[in-house]
Amino acid sequence: MTGLTLWYDRPAVDWETEALPIGNGALGAMIFGGTALEQIQFNEKTLWTGGPGSRQGYDFGNWTAPRPGALAEVRERLDREGRMVPEEVAAALGQPKSGFGAYQTFGDLWLDLPEDSPATGYRRELSLREAVATVTYTAGGVRHSREYFACHPGNVIVGRISADRPGAVEFTLRASSPHDDKRVSVADGRLTMRGALADNGMVFEAQVQVVVEGGTRTDGADRIIVAGADSAVFVLSAGTDYAPVYPAYRGDDPHDVVTATVDKAVAQGYEALRQAHRDDYAGLFDRVELDLGQETPEVPTDRLRASYTGGDSAADRALEALFFAYGRYLLIASSRAGSLPANLQGVWNDSTSPAWAGDYHVNINLQMNYWPADVVNLTETARPYDDFARALMAPGRRTAREMFEADGWVVHNETNPFGFTGVHDWATAFWFPEAAAWVTQHLYDRYRFSGDVGYLRESAYPVMKGAAELWLDTLHADPGDGMLVVSPSYSPEHGDFSAGASMAQQIVWDLFTNVAEAAEILDVDAEFRARVLEALERLDPGLRIGSWGQLQEWKADWDEQDNQHRHVSHLFGLHPGRQIVAGSPEGEAAKVTLAARGDGGTGWSKAWKINFWARLLDGDHAHRMLGELLKHSTLDNLWDTHPPFQIDGNFGAVAGIAEMLVQSHQGVIHVLPALPRAWRTGSVRGLRARGDVTVDVSWRDGAAEKVTLHAGRTGEIRVRAAVEGRMWDGGSRSGDTWSWQARAGESYTMGG
Repeated sequence: MTGLTLWYDRPAVDWETEALPIGNGALGAMIFGGTALEQIQFNEKTLWTGGPGSRQGYDFGNWTAPRPGALAEVRERLDREGRMVPEEVAAALGQPKSGFGAYQTFGDLWLDLPEDSPATGYRRELSLREAVATVTYTAGGVRHSREYFACHPGNVIVGRISADRPGAVEFTLRASSPHDDKRVSVADGRLTMRGALADNGMVFEAQVQVVVEGGTRTDGADRIIVAGADSAVFVLSAGTDYAPVYPAYRGDDPHDVVTATVDKAVAQGYEALRQAHRDDYAGLFDRVELDLGQETPEVPTDRLRASYTGGDSAADRALEALFFAYGRYLLIASSRAGSLPANLQGVWNDSTSPAWAGDYHVNINLQMNYWPADVVNLTETARPYDDFARALMAPGRRTAREMFEADGWVVHNETNPFGFTGVHDWATAFWFPEAAAWVTQHLYDRYRFSGDVGYLRESAYPVMKGAAELWLDTLHADPGDGMLVVSPSYSPEHGDFSAGASMAQQIVWDLFTNVAEAAEILDVDAEFRARVLEALERLDPGLRIGSWGQLQEWKADWDEQDNQHRHVSHLFGLHPGRQIVAGSPEGEAAKVTLAARGDGGTGWSKAWKINFWARLLDGDHAHRMLGELLKHSTLDNLWDTHPPFQIDGNFGAVAGIAEMLVQSHQGVIHVLPALPRAWRTGSVRGLRARGDVTVDVSWRDGAAEKVTLHAGRTGEIRVRAAVEGRMWDGGSRSGDTWSWQARAGESYTMGG
């Protein structure tokens, strides 16, 4: 895994485009790397305004006054007229947000450094193999080094400042925060920043301990001064009194936990912390290795990106391989057990009012964050997602009862850490009750990857069943053909409200199909399963081919051939769903739709198009979309930009690259299904396929050369791979599809 380093020959001056991220799931920091002034902006993921106790009041998005008949009136009008403009529906069913809140920056650490002479030989880098950021330069004949990492086992951010001359380390450490409701104190080399947010009273605290080797450490009133040291280490941890428990969302004061966390980390010492960090991180990151035949030129990453052409040069492939590894790094850094899931910006935010509140949009964005988790062998990073989905059930039941008079649970377009499951009044982005069903898809897919029946029974199925109960109670018979439709429905951020919009129908089809399979696997709820299957028979599938060969976005043929809207939501059934199969009439119609919509869009929409084209087995077009993302929607620090920065594009692209190399959503492990011509020779190790199979493959001149499958459990494996290989006992072959009974723990190789 050579070349897996982002590096730059100057300090960062801009947070969004240049600073480098480190994180351990709960904590995140951005490293600027200044030579006279070092800035380390940091976050703790539970620091939010809004929610219970907010000065604005908080209603979970539920209607603050009864609206008898409001939903029925909208449905009746849609039955009569066929469509309604979003503003009319929002007036009937929406309401202004109150106390929704926003993700908050925690603050900044500052290191004031001596600047006696100009810096030369400067390098700022982030090693993806080590998950360590470093800054090195020479000044006054002394080589200065700084090293930073975010340790998950210790829940701390650690920095080490050193030099190649004894006694040459000098700096002043101080902290700042935009929150006026805080105070800073220093005692015994420990800086404490503590306060309570003015909006909701959330208590927050960060502690930073400085430990020196040689020299002196002096406490100031609000800063720590280090002079004449050989080296120095700081250890930071932070927390709040947030707790993920409905309805109060408050727990204990963070002081004792933060104090104990820092004490324990300091007692371990720097080398032990770094080794624990390395072992933990490598146990995840090192599972997958991608070789695209790249050659990494010795140029800074910003120049590597600027010179990218989207072609098939070795340097272009180096950026693509680096971008894939970086996405895996970002997922590990922003989503670990014990923290909230990755939000719109992962864990990183330097604002008190970030774009879209830095929240959890569940009309694609949160889900896209976790598309790669299983296929790129990082299933552990999805535990916060699972916990978050389960936590939405309690507030979501109340919203389902009050808004729909239905059983089950619901969440709409966006949510926060405080169980916001209702609506707001932004006309084109307030109504999306299908979100709960989409959220559950990832839980069932996680079972399909692992085959863990215990996980399906305890974690996934109850959430899926609750989401399905809502739709069993609320699907509406279309008076035109009697088919069951979602009404009102809305194709995200596009067009009018109608009954039976394609995306809504496909999501409900996906949920009903999954939950019926799950109930059969678990041998539970026979009556419920029968109701689901009966509804599935009557459900409009949301798959219609329109007048110009397109897959229709709505039940009526309203699609305009020259419309290039960034959303292509009505292809949900192609990806992440499994309803549309490449080569089928619907698959061909999806190609027509994608061609009409074009290759433009924002970062996340380009990432989705990588996955669409990969599922359509067109590797060259998938690669073209990857190129569009890298050329036009990627910043110098390789963050995706909407604009502004939005991390889902990073994660969606990683998923798309994996889909180009291995697919398994249709029950067959398809090896190299969408390999582009630009990746003529290469290999990948460690990708995961559904059925608890790990896949290694090498290819040459565009064809598979060697395929190895590692079976995690006993059962049938079906593989589509254009490679000659051996036949296993009891196996069979049909064309390029092989099948056999695999044994847990065994590996099977074809070719090579």
